[in-house]
Amino acid sequence: MRSATDAAPLLRLRGIYSERVAPVSLDLAAGECAAIVGASGSGKSLLLRLAADLDPGHGEAELDGHRRSAMRGFEWRRHVVYCQAEAGWWDDHVSAHFTDRAAALAVMGRLGLAEAKLDALVHELSTGERQRLGLARALMQAPRVLLLDEPTAALDKAATERVEQELLRVLAAGAAILLVTHSAEQAARLARRSWRMEQGSMEPLWT
Repeated sequence: MRSATDAAPLLRLRGIYSERVAPVSLDLAAGECAAIVGASGSGKSLLLRLAADLDPGHGEAELDGHRRSAMRGFEWRRHVVYCQAEAGWWDDHVSAHFTDRAAALAVMGRLGLAEAKLDALVHELSTGERQRLGLARALMQAPRVLLLDEPTAALDKAATERVEQELLRVLAAGAAILLVTHSAEQAARLARRSWRMEQGSMEPLWT
């Protein structure tokens, strides 16, 4: 289980809500992972999208003391990166989504992806390969905060272990992670704090 640092919060959510998500306030320190578990449709993904400023909502968020409302959306999302379970692809070729081949291959290798996958067509990839490549794309942005939506949902045990090791490496480098997962076991492995979401409302599992 990860331990938080004593530093000031890196990410602060203050009363973030929408029609389907009750107000949420939480802090995340650099190097800290917090997890949200719950059934499909409970509002977990919606909360991440609200935090990323991708869906309309209310409340305020801060990154390292800088208010989201004072930033443009793309500026916020440059540092607070949302990674959905199934990434979007704007080109048929995987390589078109990566600007630094050497760096991409390094991340891919740690995630258990062969070099040939970078030169593949998107439709040739398995669901699990697309999921890991989507995570690699997110990591290539060097996010301060990573908002992860079921990052191992389509993966077997070995691939899940590789992803979790990479996330621990990211945390050790000083990023923060807000993780949505169906797996209470995964939450226990990665997170210091965890909440359960039901019908848009969060209750703490442990803090």
